[in-house]
Parts: sequence; structure tokens; C-alpha cells
Amino acid sequence: MPKGKDQKLKLYRLARIMIEKTDNEHMLDIGEIRNELAKYEITADRKSLYDDFRALEVLGIVVEGVKVGRNYYYHVVEKPFEIAETKLLVDAIQSSKFITEKKSRQLIKKLTANVSEYEARELTRQVVVNGRIKTMNESIYYNVDEIHHAISENKKICFEYLKWSLEKKLVPRKDTKYVVSPWALTWDDENYYMIGYDSEEERVKHYRVDKMRGITMIDKRRDGRKVFEAFDMAAYSRESFGMYGGEERSIHIKCRNELVGVMIDRFGKDIPIHPAKEKGFFETHVNVAVSDQFYGWMFALGTDVEIIGPEDIREAFFKEMKAIVDKYSGAEGELRCEDE
Repeated sequence: MPKGKDQKLKLYRLARIMIEKTDNEHMLDIGEIRNELAKYEITADRKSLYDDFRALEVLGIVVEGVKVGRNYYYHVVEKPFEIAETKLLVDAIQSSKFITEKKSRQLIKKLTANVSEYEARELTRQVVVNGRIKTMNESIYYNVDEIHHAISENKKICFEYLKWSLEKKLVPRKDTKYVVSPWALTWDDENYYMIGYDSEEERVKHYRVDKMRGITMIDKRRDGRKVFEAFDMAAYSRESFGMYGGEERSIHIKCRNELVGVMIDRFGKDIPIHPAKEKGFFETHVNVAVSDQFYGWMFALGTDVEIIGPEDIREAFFKEMKAIVDKYSGAEGELRCEDE
């Protein structure tokens, strides 16, 4: 059999045909596979295709033959990404605020190249990106690369850290650049953060990657190694509400029994749980980076939770609630509107 023009691409084309045209519900016989290859001016006999199927296994593409009547039909049973795995990745991309709408579509398109055209249609129906609140900073991908590079080179970085202005523009938080020792990247509350060590303040801090600009690696070795050798990233994320920093404190909380799941989901299964003197309630101690966001979380749980101690945290929470009440109340405690 004479060879076709693009014979050198035979294995690649065969891989793409089997991935795109077959799955557990759709199969091709040898004749149909040869016809698909012929569209690319590639010839193949039956024996050479069997050898090629074995070669594809090295690439993680397992082809299986199924006898139907007198003929055998072939389909891919193992791919680099199974359909369930691809769906999970698509969902993660869609829900990620730190990935722009444009990049979301690009990444999802690349992922659909690893499933059959029939499965790709199902994924396409799931893709709903318009209207999501996404970052508008396309440079986040380059930021991540720069941070990883600095970590691997054990170097500090300098950068501008941005905030939103009333004109809806990202502007620097201060006139000088930040100089930080980067140690890790984490994804929390739908945002991407860099965890680093601030040498001036001698403490761990975090920065939203999409609000970092002009990241440059500088020729200074990182500080904070001893701190990060004992650093617990999971605990840091649990204790920081919405990644807002604050002084870490051990808080004594009393909760209604029905909220045990809320506490475990927030702080983990290792928290102590003890029955409270008040029937229907339990008590626990949790480590928290105390911030307005923590108080807001407690406020949202209403009368089903109570800060027992320390006393200064309990008092600070009371003052926060009183300030809110005063904002909405008149001198005699009645509901007040600003335009009255």
C-alpha cells in the first residue's frame, strides 16, 4: 500500500480521531478509522493500526475493541482526562473569580480537546461564563509565573499593590513598592493569594495576586524560612475570614447544637466539642484571626452563637453591634431614616 503525504503524522492523527470520534457510546470499525485517516491523506492497513493502538497506550490513550456481530468496533476507554474529571475542571474554571472571562473560555476550549466531540457538546452546554463576577486583570497568569520563579530561585520580589478608586480604577495603595519574600500561593474564597513574609513587620502576610502589578524578582534571598518550616497553610486559611488578617486569638464560643456542622465546616473536625450547661448548646475553642469579617460572620449566626471569651473580644463584638444599632436608631432607640 503506497504511503500518504502526511504519513509521519499518522500516530498523532489517529490519536485525535480516536479521542474526538469515540467514547463509551460511540465506536468506529477499522474501515471507518481508515476513512478518517484518509481525510488527512494518510494510509493505513489493518495490521499497522493494531500496532498503532498499542503505541497509543504509551501516551495514556487505551483503545478497546468490541465485537458486534461479525465485526469489531473500537473506542477509547482511557484518556488523559476522563469526562467526569473534565467536568470538574470546567466547573472549577467557571467558578474561579481570579480567571478572566476570556481566559476561562480559552481554558475550557483546550479541555474539550481531550474528550469526544459528543462529550464536548455536553460540556459546551454547561459553559455559562457571561455575567459571572470575574477578575479583569489578564496579567494574573504572568504574576503567578513570576511568583513561582522567585520561590524556586529563593529570591524576594517587589511589586505595586493596588486598590479600587472611586473612579473604578486600580491604583497603588502607597507611593513605594512592596518588598516581600514569597513562600506559597493559595486559592481561598474564589481568589488567588500569595503568602509571604514581610521583613519590616516580621510577620506573615497575604496579597491578592490579581491586585499585584509589576512583579520583579530582586537579587535578595528570602526571609522567613524558620517561620514557614512550621507554617500550617490549612490552619492559616481557616483562621483568616475572607483572608482578612488580624491578631490570632483563641476564642471560646457557645453554639446551639444544630450549628455543630457550621463550626466543623469552618474550623475543621479537630475542634473540641463539649456540652454546655445550657440545654441544647455546646461549647468550643477555636483559633481565629480577629477582624471585622469574623465579627460579621458571628453576627450572621444571630442568637444561636455567643462569644464566651476572652472578655476583650466579647466586649469588642458588643461595641461593633452597638455601633450598628446606633447607626440605625434615633436618640430614644427608635428606627431612624437618614432622609427624615
